[in-house]
Amino acid sequence: MGESSLWVSGTDNTVFRSTDGGVNWRDVSVKAQPLTDFRDIELFDDLTAIVMGVGTGQQSRLYLTEDGGESWQLLYANPDEQGFFDSIAFWDRNRGLILGDPVDGYYVIMATKDGGRSWHRIGRDRVPPLREKEAAFAASGNTLIAGPNGGAWFTTGGFQASVYASEDYGQSWQRSSVPLHQKTQTAGGYALALNRRGDVFVLGGDFQDRPGRYNNLAMFDGDGWQLADNGQHGLRTAMACIESTCVASGKTASDISFNDGVTWQPLPGEGFYTLAAGDQLILGAGADGRVGVLRVSPKR
Repeated sequence: MGESSLWVSGTDNTVFRSTDGGVNWRDVSVKAQPLTDFRDIELFDDLTAIVMGVGTGQQSRLYLTEDGGESWQLLYANPDEQGFFDSIAFWDRNRGLILGDPVDGYYVIMATKDGGRSWHRIGRDRVPPLREKEAAFAASGNTLIAGPNGGAWFTTGGFQASVYASEDYGQSWQRSSVPLHQKTQTAGGYALALNRRGDVFVLGGDFQDRPGRYNNLAMFDGDGWQLADNGQHGLRTAMACIESTCVASGKTASDISFNDGVTWQPLPGEGFYTLAAGDQLILGAGADGRVGVLRVSPKR
């Protein structure tokens, strides 16, 4: 989400952009082959964005626009035939990370210092080894997030729901287990988020049991990971906050909190795959091209 523009991406190289708060949308899709699913988009300003496609090997790729989607250039294609991108995150226009599925027994974490034009993989001695039956999901573009002062986090699932944290711009990582549902290979962590205070949240559930009742949201405090008081209403794949208001969502439903994610209540209507927060507006993108906008009034 830019200062005065909204962007959504999806299957078959799809990108749409709105400059009137989501009332009207313009097709600015990438006209290139191969067709892929865009699972993440990083905005730097109203004209500059990177979209991430997923797939095995070079189907995982990044495209860059610097003119609001009028034109796109291939920025980077995954050179590893076994690789698969899951999420991207940037601290600024130059410094960012890619999270990819494991190759050679540990997660692929690549860093850039030149806006995504070149990447180097973080060494295996800096990343904890893969646990048995552990997996990462290319879900909502929030599997990996970047935060203040070089902080970064990514989450995993399967039978080993975990959060990996870095304090040095992704150069080294530590893992902690999280109390999310993790009883199947499609369960565990699907997304991360920060509230205005910098508290870290991990969200998830089970893709094959979206409406189930299970632990789907936890917050990290000084004593470790604590389950959220949110009623456990199914898979959650994204969260966004504006001031003290936070929304967590998945395909089937959403929840809203008015106290920085401490307590929650159901939000009426269908849910969304992913969310993004801007200036007093939360944007949701869901199934079948559905887009929603929630306006959040500033505190007085």
